[in-house]
Amino acid sequence: MYQVGILTASDKGFRGEREDLSGKAIQEILRNSNDFWDKEYLLLPDNQSMIESALIRWSDQLHLDLILTTGGTGFSHRDVTPDATLNVINKKTPGIPEAMRKMSLEITPRAMLSRAEAGIRGNTLIVNLPGSPKAVKENLEYILPHLKHGLDILLGNDGECAR
Repeated sequence: MYQVGILTASDKGFRGEREDLSGKAIQEILRNSNDFWDKEYLLLPDNQSMIESALIRWSDQLHLDLILTTGGTGFSHRDVTPDATLNVINKKTPGIPEAMRKMSLEITPRAMLSRAEAGIRGNTLIVNLPGSPKAVKENLEYILPHLKHGLDILLGNDGECAR
């Protein structure tokens, strides 16, 4: 079972002005899976250094297999989750956000405005999801079945990509 951290970036959520429905959506999807366990959860403000610190701690100290972030992927000056992700990863995995945007563009043209990133730090895969619960559900359900294979390869449990 893969250990997952869920990080929500939201100023209003952090101040208690908004319920974190996106983080809850991630938890629900993971709990309906036999392969993923939501081990850690954190609600932070849109603060790049705080997000970076959490990603580093979860990757380097807790050795989580997967970190899913939600929120902070738009155009607002406070949206810094992709920037924090890019600062802490060792390898980009551009296919994941490309696939999410492609799928989302079939639902709404506004998907082109996503700045989501994904990448690897050590043995941890970090994926930025959108901030809305609906978009989280659509994107995570789309990518999650395929992340298992990527994590198997990353963690040395599988070395074969060919079918």
